[in-house]
Amino acid sequence: MMEKLVFEEKEREALYKKVDSLEDFYYREEVEEGKLFKSTKYRMIAVKKEDIKQYIKQYLTQLGRLMEIDMQLEIREVDEVINVSIISDNNPILIGKEGKNLGALQILLRQSLFCQTGLKIKVNLDASDYKMKKQKRLEREIQAIAEEVLKSKIDAKLDPMNSFDRRVVHSVIHNYENLETESVGESPDRYVVIKYKED
Repeated sequence: MMEKLVFEEKEREALYKKVDSLEDFYYREEVEEGKLFKSTKYRMIAVKKEDIKQYIKQYLTQLGRLMEIDMQLEIREVDEVINVSIISDNNPILIGKEGKNLGALQILLRQSLFCQTGLKIKVNLDASDYKMKKQKRLEREIQAIAEEVLKSKIDAKLDPMNSFDRRVVHSVIHNYENLETESVGESPDRYVVIKYKED
């Protein structure tokens, strides 16, 4: 069970001083406006990072049992993102076509964490480095397209992609001086245009 710590103060600065020492916690701030006397109360709800990691292990282990898949989990935190690497002998089922099963599992896990804590915790789920390999492949493809745009000076409209892949495109193109990117449309049909720009 995840223990929630609740801190309350009348001033935001005092609240942040109180929670500054909470390095091993995830937390969110709530503001409560008083109706009668115009008073404001600042509240911080905190949950231990270790409790969240334990919950992730239990949740995915239970899910694995239900799917009849034996999973080994490796959990690391990098830049406030919890990266969960799944090692299994049944990766095709976990990953699914074009990573759809893996994406669905990640959504289920994030939603479950939100229901338990009320916190939007960034969790990245991967199996057999599928996402990392896919990202490297996408980066190489975007570099090739970027070189074509530089040569031809003709804009390139990419296929619709999810927000993570669009961020990868923006990141790769950011390294090219004469190129820029623009996201166009609404999800799930949102796509990126790689544009040539003069000096």
